[in-house]
Amino acid sequence: MVELEKISLIDFCTIFSGESATDAFRRSVELAQRAEDLGIARIWYAEHHNMPSISSSAPAVLIAHVGAKTKRIRLGAGGVMLPNHSPLVVAEQFGALAHMYPGRIDLGLGRAPGTDPVTVRALRRRPDAADAFPNDVLELDGYLSGNSRVPGVQAVPNALVSDDAGETSRQVPLYILGSSLFGAQLAAQLGLPYAFASHFAPTYLHQAIETYRREFQPSKTLAEPYVIAAVNVCAADSEEVAQENYRQVLRARVRSKAKNAQRIRGIGATSETVELDDAQLDVLMNSPFGQQITGMLRYTAVGTKDQVADYLRDFQQQAQANELMISLQTPRFRDSLHSLELMAEGMGLGAD
Repeated sequence: MVELEKISLIDFCTIFSGESATDAFRRSVELAQRAEDLGIARIWYAEHHNMPSISSSAPAVLIAHVGAKTKRIRLGAGGVMLPNHSPLVVAEQFGALAHMYPGRIDLGLGRAPGTDPVTVRALRRRPDAADAFPNDVLELDGYLSGNSRVPGVQAVPNALVSDDAGETSRQVPLYILGSSLFGAQLAAQLGLPYAFASHFAPTYLHQAIETYRREFQPSKTLAEPYVIAAVNVCAADSEEVAQENYRQVLRARVRSKAKNAQRIRGIGATSETVELDDAQLDVLMNSPFGQQITGMLRYTAVGTKDQVADYLRDFQQQAQANELMISLQTPRFRDSLHSLELMAEGMGLGAD
């Protein structure tokens, strides 16, 4: 039996209809402050590109902003899509964050582009960039620890931070993110903690975690396997309200994915994508496209605080996860805050 050690959040800095990124960043600060009060362990920000409703494209910048307005909560990337970047640049960014906010910075690493094929080209990402991911992780690790694998090149600053007593320690732990067996095997081989993206890619959750735990090799970083599993939450004061909120989330998600597909194909390439009316959306919801999109949220706790808590405890044991990372799925920000508060209460966070 694996004990639940922490509950964390992933924040996409959602831009709601009619809003700007300024609104999203303001809300992310408010969410982080409330999460800190409730005893949430950490918040991660995911690198996504060319998605009109997500403003977390530059996690390091966002971490710096939120870090200045919070006190204790850990902040990190969940994750930086490493093949999009030079390992040296990532090390410099997170080394700087380590000195700004000692003991509060995490760095989760993924190998997917975090976007569509057209935007991949705009990012100047090489077609074979993902193949270099294991070596890029090692190169980045060397920069952060002051043990560069590239002769004559050091990250300035790196992640080595001195405390008041003059003791120096590394302040930025690495996490491998994944939604398939590749990340699980790499995390096990390197002896790093592993985070599975089951909040939107549920298919290989159990197989990947079983592989990671079975093949884990202890390292200087980690003596035993450590698993983070992501799960969606939509909590409300009544089951009926929670179900209605979740219904709205699913419809908004399918509508957004349909509009994004239009943009990528060049239909309405300015901003004039074809808007679906409710009847058209109903048809799309029941189509293979709609079912695929909604199926991505297979692992979602919907209901009252007690129903959500029961779901999360069962999910945690099934996933054999040391930590749950919560993705709040509600149609409005105030609903998200209330959902977070109900989930925290149901899970006993902040209780003595």
